[in-house]
Amino acid sequence: MSSFDTTRTALLLIDVQASFPARPYWQDSELPAYLDATRRLLAGCETRGIPVVQVFHSDGPDTPDNPFAHASGLVRPLDGLPAFTPALRVDKHRHSALVGTGLGDWLRAQRIGRLIVAGIRTEQCCETTTRHASDEGWEIDYVTEATLTFDMQTPAGTVLSAAAICERTETVLAGRFATICSVDQALARAAEAAHGAEAEAA
Repeated sequence: MSSFDTTRTALLLIDVQASFPARPYWQDSELPAYLDATRRLLAGCETRGIPVVQVFHSDGPDTPDNPFAHASGLVRPLDGLPAFTPALRVDKHRHSALVGTGLGDWLRAQRIGRLIVAGIRTEQCCETTTRHASDEGWEIDYVTEATLTFDMQTPAGTVLSAAAICERTETVLAGRFATICSVDQALARAAEAAHGAEAEAA
C-alpha cells in the first residue's frame, strides 16, 4: 500500500514561537490578523480531526542571549497562540521541517498525503518546507493568511514589504509546489478529500 494517501491531511504549524519578538526585525502590525487566521485554522483542524504537527526551530549557541536556543526559554509557543495538543512535536535545525526531524517518516507511517502549511516566516521556513515536501511527493495547501513575515532590505538597499514578500512567495509556489488557499479553502479542501474517500468506501 502506498505511503501517501491524498484523502488524509495534516497541518504543519511551523515556528510559531516566542523567539521572533526578540529579534530586531520583528513587526507586530500584522500579528492580530495572523493570530486570528491561525486560531481559525487550528479550530477547524480540531473540528475535522486533522492532526497538527507543531514545529519549533532551534539553532546557534545554546546560550540565554540566543532567542532560538532552548537556554533562552523562548523556544515555546508565541504569546497569543491558543493552546492545543499536537499529534507530533518536532524541533528542527534547518529551514525545512523535513530535514533531520523524522517528520517525513511519521507522515508516511500515518499515510498522510496532503499537508496544510502555515507559520513563520512566510518566505523562509514555510516556503522551504513546502518546496521540499512537494518534491518528496506530498500535496500542499499553502495558507498565506496563516503565515507571518516582516519587511526586508534587498541587496540593492531598497525595502521589500512583508506584503510584497507574501505575494512573491505565492507567485513562485502556486501551481508548481502548492495550491494557495485561505483558511476556509484549505479546511474545505481537506474535508472534500476525506469525504471523497468515504464515498468510495460506501
